[in-house]
Amino acid sequence: MKTADELAGNTGGAASGASSSKCPTDVNNDFTGTVRVGWQSIPNADLVVKDQKLLENCLPKAKIEWSQFNSGADVLQAFGAKSLDIALLGSSPSVKAVSKPLDLPVQVIWINDVIGEAESLVTRDSGVSSIKDLKGKTIAVPFGSTSHFSLLSALSDAGLNDSDVKLVNLDPDKMPAAWQRGEIDAAWVWDPVLSELKSNGGKTVTSSAETAKTGAPTYDLELATSAFVKANPGVVKTWTAVENHAVGQVRDGDAAAIDSIAVQLNEKPDQVKQQVKGYEYQTAADQEKSFEQLPDVFAKTAKFLKAQGGVDSVNSSYDSAFYSDAIKEVSAK
Repeated sequence: MKTADELAGNTGGAASGASSSKCPTDVNNDFTGTVRVGWQSIPNADLVVKDQKLLENCLPKAKIEWSQFNSGADVLQAFGAKSLDIALLGSSPSVKAVSKPLDLPVQVIWINDVIGEAESLVTRDSGVSSIKDLKGKTIAVPFGSTSHFSLLSALSDAGLNDSDVKLVNLDPDKMPAAWQRGEIDAAWVWDPVLSELKSNGGKTVTSSAETAKTGAPTYDLELATSAFVKANPGVVKTWTAVENHAVGQVRDGDAAAIDSIAVQLNEKPDQVKQQVKGYEYQTAADQEKSFEQLPDVFAKTAKFLKAQGGVDSVNSSYDSAFYSDAIKEVSAK
């Protein structure tokens, strides 16, 4: 398998646009190892933590390695290659991670965001006004992603299946060129690519907010290897505390947080302000209740994925796929 660096599209990300911020929680001087973090170009608190070097300042004796990935499928491969300790994954690939045949030793430690209109199906075809109108059309989507799961759910609700359309597996960064060349009729994707497609004549057909209403909610989640969690509960608590701080900034529309996300996405702050409206960001206190509900969400998602051939079987329980101790500790402070 490839290493994380080989899989990552740009291991360093954009140059930091914010000066290092002070640690917003208790400084952890105990950990002296390396934390290998996988991130994706999604406008959430991860990018604030990265840009403002909050993790580096709160773990001053640690080495923090950030690697960028284009999709959850690449993150799964890196986890399988034991090249990551912590990384962002959509809920659909997260379910794949903890189900057979992968059955990876990883656990969800944080909810980065609840996906709404930020992931949408857009089309360049003026004759399309509903999912049913896409029959026979070519649709691009990153396979194994939350967008893929939402697309399959929407097709099913419309009485269609993947054989009624031509699905093309494309990473988000490849979509704009395919769109311009007329190789695809539609795409289900997230920002910033979603906004780019809209600015080039794309119109929204439906979104992940709509599929959530029909029983197929999607999330961006932070997963860590079970070995890392067991060996370093203090680091996981520090991680959770800095993410919780950054979520507060994003929810408040803090200018520094918006600027940090903008720099990491190479976008303008005004664009980011619009993009974050498509997500729900939860604090640690919010997530205590969400963590109680997520095992059932995972089971329902797994049943759908099994029907689509995405997993071999549905676990009898997904409770062990979640580690909530750090969230509870941070929420209590």
